[in-house]
Amino acid sequence: MELEGCSQTAPEDTGLHEACGVFGCVATGDWPTQLDVAHTICLGLVSLQHRGQESAGIVTSMGSNDSLHRQKKGMGLVGNIFTEEDIVRLRGNIGLGHTRYSTHGESDTSNVQPFVVETLHGLTAVAHNGQLVNARTLKRKLLRHGVGLSSGSDSELITQLLTHMPECGEPDGANWVGRIKRIMHETKASYALVIMNKDKLYAVRDPIGNRPLCLGKLLPAATFSGKKILDDSEVDGWVVASESCAFGSIGARYYREVLPGEVVELSKKGVRSVYMAPKHKQTPPALCIFEYVYFARSDSVFEGQMVYMVRQNCGRQLAKEAPVDVDMVSTVPESATPAAMAYAAAINRPYGEVFTKNRYVGRSFIQPNMRLRQLAVAKKFGALTQNFIGKRIVLVDDSIVRGVTMIPIVKLLKAEGAKEVHIRIASPPIKYPCYMGINIPTHQELVANKVPIDQLADYFGADSLQYLSVEGLKAAVTEGIKTEAESGHCVACLTGDYPVEPDW
Repeated sequence: MELEGCSQTAPEDTGLHEACGVFGCVATGDWPTQLDVAHTICLGLVSLQHRGQESAGIVTSMGSNDSLHRQKKGMGLVGNIFTEEDIVRLRGNIGLGHTRYSTHGESDTSNVQPFVVETLHGLTAVAHNGQLVNARTLKRKLLRHGVGLSSGSDSELITQLLTHMPECGEPDGANWVGRIKRIMHETKASYALVIMNKDKLYAVRDPIGNRPLCLGKLLPAATFSGKKILDDSEVDGWVVASESCAFGSIGARYYREVLPGEVVELSKKGVRSVYMAPKHKQTPPALCIFEYVYFARSDSVFEGQMVYMVRQNCGRQLAKEAPVDVDMVSTVPESATPAAMAYAAAINRPYGEVFTKNRYVGRSFIQPNMRLRQLAVAKKFGALTQNFIGKRIVLVDDSIVRGVTMIPIVKLLKAEGAKEVHIRIASPPIKYPCYMGINIPTHQELVANKVPIDQLADYFGADSLQYLSVEGLKAAVTEGIKTEAESGHCVACLTGDYPVEPDW
């Protein structure tokens, strides 16, 4: 991904960003629990920080009928928002958290999640990852029904829809599955939800599975010394997260994915599937393929395969489609490293670093003059000149969005002594905007639409440039899928073929 893809440090917002990450935790056994639920959620959010870096929030509850929710939300990184005192104050038996990057709704405190609303059956909290394709229609509908909205986030629309009684009524008390089914009827995509009410969490994934969601079980401390768990009744709790990479740091073990269209109930009694939305033949599963290419952490598992392995597959496929005679293979640190290393092995050339990354660069909101703007790349990266001077380099990256940083990258490498610089991209050209939770720029801003593909090498000052094909990317992703469930992937940003058409 291009250099400015990280919203923590970028002088310009030029890369792709995920919408956010969600996390939930419920303790099993007797309540009050000895499990530190708030701390568990906080650590889970830290592991999901790459999915959203603008704001974060945690909401917890003791889980009783009359207990109030405790919450803390703020702007910035997780580690800067929550103090030890906050974690102590947020003690509870059940809770959920959220870390956000805005795609719909401004970057503002009013949009920080989780959202909490009062319903006929108590306070309810909601954390949402995704973007509703029919947000405008839903907003008008809610406003016509006299519902007041306090933010510009489509996630609040979901929260407000939860307050509406389902058509089947509630003669026996709260029917949360019915309320969730109402949401699923109102909108097909895009959402992965964690909903908390009283003593239960609900994990919900939209019918096309566009955004990921998975379950994990918290292991007892005794298992770290070698004791084996005999059954699920011995676990300390259950967790749900956008990615399985959140489980390792909290002592949890990956259990399974939430299936597209599934509603899973998590409580102190365990985990059970309570609803599966009917499948639509015209809209098969469509997990965002860029979860594999860039968004997800490389140790996460989707569809039974680790993301790292898929990125290696992309590198090998790229070597088949676009080999080049060079002296070494490298990349810009560091999301494309697995693809670059696999590419190097496939063409039988050494892999080596050409840049070292400065991890302590603060975000520059203002570049006061042209000279400082031109130094933005050099500020983030130091050239490892002796590794590549006089050599022909192929630089493997995972994607190009606006392309504004590739020009200074190539210029820097050649200025420092590289004989040739070839660019290989381990995904196809991004040509279309996304309406389901990724902040892909407008059609006009995408470099693949501004410059003909066969002229991009000259545009960047490189000796050659080639992309992985759409079919090549699909082959790389599907090669290692190890699940019996139906799978499918959204490639709309590459082809313009949207699984669900937006209404705005």
